[in-house]
Amino acid sequence: MIEIPSDLHPDLVPLAFLLGNWAGAGVSDFPGAEKCNFGQEVSFSHDGRDFLEYISHSWVLDAEGNKVKPLETESGYWRIDKDRKVEVVMVRDQGVIEIWYGELAHQKPQIDLVTDAVARTAASGPYNGGKRLYGYVNSDLMWVGEKATPDVELRPYMSAHLKKVVTPEEVEAMAKSLGDLPDDGIAFFK
Repeated sequence: MIEIPSDLHPDLVPLAFLLGNWAGAGVSDFPGAEKCNFGQEVSFSHDGRDFLEYISHSWVLDAEGNKVKPLETESGYWRIDKDRKVEVVMVRDQGVIEIWYGELAHQKPQIDLVTDAVARTAASGPYNGGKRLYGYVNSDLMWVGEKATPDVELRPYMSAHLKKVVTPEEVEAMAKSLGDLPDDGIAFFK
């Protein structure tokens, strides 16, 4: 279920499905880099202004699913206009700053993004741009990213399947919203 916070800026209502903390795993595979499984934590939050704040941390996983080392960290800001056009400003720990533009699909929670501008520091690796697809599917957040470098044409390089993380405070709020339950619990299911 998608909840829309009462203090969410009205322009952001179409992006409400992104809000919250997400965690899961995915696969990274790009020429010149080691193929790996990775874990990821993503947060989309707001403070009442007309943008969502985004932060993502990912790390390499071993065969047993344990964290091995950091993979990527990204942060940025997401906006949407009245025509469902989405813009994202993103900074990555590898020394890359990107401006992404895209669109929220009609009648479904899916966003297609393409880089419009890329700035790189001298320390960053080669990177020309990319595409991303984000989708809210059966209450999960899924995404796939494509990238291009001077030596590699645009191709998929990362994808992940993320589940909503429920905090202890959210569990407490849900419990309080249930009201009075029968003492034996059985009557609740009758």
